[in-house]
Formats: sequence, structure tokens, C-alpha cells
Amino acid sequence: MKGFAMRKIGKTGWVEKDTPECGPLDAIVKPLAVSPCTSDVHTVWEGAIGERTDMILGHEAVGEVVEVGSLVKDFTSGDKVIIPAITPDWSSPESQAGFSMHSGGMLAGWKFSNFKDGVFADYFHVNDADGNLALLPDELDVAEAVMLSDMVPTGFHGVELAEIKFGDDVCVVGIGPVGLMAVAGAALSGAANIYAVGSRPVCSQVAREYGATDIINYRDGDLVEQIMDKTNGKGVDKAIVAGGTATETFNQVLKILKPGGRIGNVNYLGSGENVLINRLDWGCGMGHKVIAGGLMPGGRLRMEKLAALATTGRIDLGKLITHKFNGMEHLEEALFLMKDKPKELIKPVVIV
Repeated sequence: MKGFAMRKIGKTGWVEKDTPECGPLDAIVKPLAVSPCTSDVHTVWEGAIGERTDMILGHEAVGEVVEVGSLVKDFTSGDKVIIPAITPDWSSPESQAGFSMHSGGMLAGWKFSNFKDGVFADYFHVNDADGNLALLPDELDVAEAVMLSDMVPTGFHGVELAEIKFGDDVCVVGIGPVGLMAVAGAALSGAANIYAVGSRPVCSQVAREYGATDIINYRDGDLVEQIMDKTNGKGVDKAIVAGGTATETFNQVLKILKPGGRIGNVNYLGSGENVLINRLDWGCGMGHKVIAGGLMPGGRLRMEKLAALATTGRIDLGKLITHKFNGMEHLEEALFLMKDKPKELIKPVVIV
């Protein structure tokens, strides 16, 4: 089979590999629609997870099952399915402890294009199929459904990590596709004022459509000053970090966060050695300002629940997609869009 791969750090290309084998609990799936992610960019061009040789990229897909293992109960060949980016081993001790995304070790629930070949191929392997596949509802377009693999659950996990409650004032830093889903999730969770931080006009417009009350353009002035002015010097109750840098962003957000506030970080810090925070802004360690960072949960149940939000009209996934391609030969073009981030981009999708 063919796959679009990371040949080595800084280089991508097509490779030929054997079709993956199906274990008794697993499934082999062919993609119907896929989407590149900024994480793929970090992996290839920043070496965020170290050197990988001829590893097939991609972790966002909707597909059709072509084979299931002998112990798989709920899926069969021909089923159209959503595949989450995070595919835990559900019998692991970490999963039983409530941290399935770390099953087998830190971040080890993230398998595609990390520990094994990803979804940018003619066929790909899904472990623990009954726990990690979700049937694609008939009402959902395959391109829009790809957003359920990673963008929606990651953005919504930022909301969960920040523990947003009714009436909270919230700042969302970074309004790419994940940040936009954090805005949508914050609005669904009852946030009052939502301050969305970004500069690209297309993202700012969609942020407003998802529920942002204010757009804070960091190119127009100091982020902290703008938000403190908007909040009459009080700051915000909660914040979600979905973009920015390891040092500057956290310090800015700590400055605008009220004592007792929480930061939900879903920004993948793909470079650098340390995250540095200012001790005074953190209340000298006593400000009750919590920084909670986490990899999004995967699994079937989460996919089903998020798909229900889309089918009932609670979230409009189509707003995220700005570029559509037909044919796997366009994968490189779509990936470079995510690398270069032109001003008109939110998210590309490749229809197979």
C-alpha cells in the first residue's frame, strides 16, 4: 500500500509499505476523508517527538472498515466510522485510573504517527476497535465528521480542563481550529464573556459565530492591557490556551487570571526545553491559579457524544473547513497549508 510519510525530520514523501495486519481485537480501515494537523507540522519540521524514519503521518480520519478481528463485537466490514486521534488500550491500568490517553505511558494513547503509522495511507490499523471506533451518523458529511477526530475533542477538553461554569468570563488564546472549538465549547458550557485572542480575520469571524463576545488582536496592542481594559481591571475567571509560546503565553494568561482561576492548556508545546512562569503573576505559588494541561481523551463514547452535538445542530463543523481537496495526491498540499498557515486558512480536508 501507499502512504504519505515523514521520511526524516524536515522531509516528507510517499512510501510503499505492507498492509497492516489485523489482531483479534482490532480493525483495518481505509480512509474516506482525512485532515492534516499542526501536530503533524511539529512532528516533521520541529522534531517534536524525535526522529522518525518513513513513519506514515496523520491522525484525523473518517473511514470504512475493511476487516475486523475475531473478537470484535460491534463493527463489521463496510461500516463507515469516525476514528479518534487518540486510541487508548482500554484494558490498561491507566485507562482504569481515568487517564486512558496515557495508556501504556505518558501520551501513549496517541498512537497514530507517533508510535505507529498514521491514517494518510490506503489502509490503517485501529487497536481495540470496539473501544475506539464510532459509527458515522448518516446525517454527517464525511469532511465535517473528520473534525470530530481531533479538533472538537481537543478544543472541548480545554473547556473541561479549565472547568468553565455558567457565567464565567473566559479568555481563549489562539483561535485556529482547536481554539475555535474551545470557544464553541465555552459557549455551550455557559460562559458569559468570551475573549478570543487571534489575528486572522477568517478565524475572528468564525470565533464570533461560535460565541466569542470580543476579539483581542494581539497585533493591535498588549494582550494583557486589552483584556484588563475590557474587564475593568478584574481579569477573567478561566482561560484556555490553544496557541502561543511556552513562556510568553503562560505569563500573559497568568496576569489576566483572577486568583482561584484555572488555565486549561491544550496547546502542543512542540519545541524548547522548559515552560517558565513568573512567580509574582502566579501569586508566589499561593495564588490558587491552576494550570491544567492534558491530551484529549479518545474513544468511542466521546466520538458518539460529540457526533450527537453535530447532528442536533449544537455545533456547526462546516465552519472550520476552508479548503477541500479530492484525492490522496493532494495530501502534501494540504499539509503545507497547515505549515504555512495562509491568512484565509482554518482547516483543510482531503476527500479520498
